[in-house]
Amino acid sequence: MIKKFALAAASAMLLTTVAFAASARPAYAANKVDCDAVMKEVSAGKHAREIAKDLNISTSSVYRCKRHAKEAAKAATKSLPQAKFGKGVPASPAMAAPSPAAAASPAGTMK
Repeated sequence: MIKKFALAAASAMLLTTVAFAASARPAYAANKVDCDAVMKEVSAGKHAREIAKDLNISTSSVYRCKRHAKEAAKAATKSLPQAKFGKGVPASPAMAAPSPAAAASPAGTMK
């Protein structure tokens, strides 16, 4: 009899826990922060507290946007060939200076 009662109580507790866990919503912000707008304000020279008040967000959201922008810039810098090899990349032939023959010919007439 005690074993049946203990099993029923454990089952009820497990069922209650699962029900509450399923109905609980994750603690995410209601609206995502527009980091582009935040970064425009940052580039305008405003302080985090002013930006947060103007955009009706928290100061931690401002700092988070700044951190993401910094990480993105760092990742973009790492992907550049100059950063990989530590020196400038040679110019492509299309970007090279014109040949001496082309430089000597008149401006609108190339051979």
